Amino acid sequence: MKSLLAYNFPEDLKNMSVKEMELLAVSIREYLIDSVAKTGGHLSSNLGIVELTIALHRYFDAPEDKIIFDVGHQCYTHKILTGRAAGFANLRQLDGMSGFPKQQESDYDLFDTGHSSTSLSLLAGLCAARDLKGEDYKAVAVIGDGSMSGGLAYEALNNLGASKTKAIIILNDNEMSIGKSTGGFENHLSKLRVSKGYYSFKNKLKRGLEKIPAVGDGMMHGLTKVRDSLKYALVDGILFEELGFTYLGPVDGHDIESLLAHLRLADACDGPVVLHVITKKGKGYRNAENDPDVFHGTGAFDILTGKPLKSSSEPTFSAHFGNKMVELAERDDRIVAISAAMIDGTGLHSFAHTYPDRTFDVGIAEQYAVSFAAGLAKAGMKPVVAVYSTFLQRAYDQMMIDVCLNDLPVVFAIDRSGNVGGDGETHHGQFDISYLNHMPNMTILSPRDGQELSAMLEYALSLGHPCAIRYPRGTATSLPFPHIPLDQGAQVFAQGTDCEIWAAGDMVSIGAQVVEGLRARGIRAGLVDPRILKPLDDEALAASAARTRVIFTMEDNVQAGGLGEKVAARLCNHPTQVKSISWPDAFIEQGTTQQLQDRYGFNKDELIERIVALFENQA
Repeated sequence: MKSLLAYNFPEDLKNMSVKEMELLAVSIREYLIDSVAKTGGHLSSNLGIVELTIALHRYFDAPEDKIIFDVGHQCYTHKILTGRAAGFANLRQLDGMSGFPKQQESDYDLFDTGHSSTSLSLLAGLCAARDLKGEDYKAVAVIGDGSMSGGLAYEALNNLGASKTKAIIILNDNEMSIGKSTGGFENHLSKLRVSKGYYSFKNKLKRGLEKIPAVGDGMMHGLTKVRDSLKYALVDGILFEELGFTYLGPVDGHDIESLLAHLRLADACDGPVVLHVITKKGKGYRNAENDPDVFHGTGAFDILTGKPLKSSSEPTFSAHFGNKMVELAERDDRIVAISAAMIDGTGLHSFAHTYPDRTFDVGIAEQYAVSFAAGLAKAGMKPVVAVYSTFLQRAYDQMMIDVCLNDLPVVFAIDRSGNVGGDGETHHGQFDISYLNHMPNMTILSPRDGQELSAMLEYALSLGHPCAIRYPRGTATSLPFPHIPLDQGAQVFAQGTDCEIWAAGDMVSIGAQVVEGLRARGIRAGLVDPRILKPLDDEALAASAARTRVIFTMEDNVQAGGLGEKVAARLCNHPTQVKSISWPDAFIEQGTTQQLQDRYGFNKDELIERIVALFENQA
């Protein structure tokens, strides 16, 4: 088998035999393992979908035919088969190839995606537009069983089934989302996986009766109730058929010949079809098969052992959060944890092991998670919703109405706030201060290190009101500052007369370096950690404005709606200037956190020069 870089994809795929495609799948897996071991990325989900992606690109004629990948992190084989194999040398790197579909990379990528459960709605829109315009392309969405736990998927199923439009849904069933799939839909799929006997019986019965002249049609009509009774006996619910879909499968998602045959069957149907495909997450790499959660999203690793090439002895913010949750739950049995398929990612593994009855993994269903938490809080519990910042955006309305309007004591532990690095635009958490700031009754906390996070979690659980704690991805390096009680408000580390930097959360460490550099250049700078971003410590802010000429705000958030705008609004009638150091009004690309900070003006040396230049111009 020649090198993947030597192929002219997708054209070469169209002329391959099944045997050649099977060998191609082996080569792709080897290439993915070797590439992701160097750059990091989403491995286990991509290893599980190799044959399915080959079959899709062999049968359909993209980009004329439309193929949508839900979430999109499983698009690596798709990228190889659309001529981008060479891009894996810079996968998820600054100015390199994205780990998700991206329109500017290729016409084969229909949407920039990164969040789950959206593909079926996008598919429905494409199909409606196609039908209205009288076009005839084929449209396919590939969605995992984990994404089917999101309510948006059911809204789309309801409308697609009723529309009777020609659409194909590939249900990629690997029993996983990031962690193992949970909930009623997963139970339904478990029954469907063993239901092939029903479909075999139905098809054989129909073919047999059709051969009986005149009598056959009447017998088929008369057996409808018997058929339905058998159907419900063998497959509980028949969810898809009741919604208006033709259901095909389950089919082995690693059998290319069978996949192609079933794609032909699906394409032959006039209305919407669900093709249920069984795959194995991590297939072909023993370490990923044995531990698919670890290899869902991984950094660079040793292929032989599967161990990461880089590790830190210091605990992460997520670990500090998880450890404190266990400690607090031991003292208060009202504390419960809620996760949307991210138990391990948010640091709740030990809590879930210690208190399984007080741990609720609701699947990829952030809206439900938040309203569920509101119900728990109303009944006297102390719910903590642990979620990544980018995914909490999906539950904005539930936070506003179910939690804040009712002033319920739900704590939001918002992991991966700010700049998260290699996952890029869809995963950065640079908007959470903005969308939390205008929610009445909401308190916003931003810890500078792990010790402060632990203190803030305890404080948040004691408030009796909605509270969000936003903290970054990665190591929670302890800073050399004393910790004081949160009820004392903003913490002033050093007073300045020329300027003071109000640095939020992990920006405190950069702010401290900038202050040191400014003082070395003769500028009398100070440093303040607001700690509580809402309600802001107006007394401390007024004191800061009274003693200095300029206040600089530093935040790992966009400027619009952030800390800088809030401080500027408070001081709009005060002579002290306010300058914001924040992310621009844009979607930020992938790269390491340091590379992105350097590119967008968070570099210590650049900040020092900018501030020095400001004072020189004012002199």
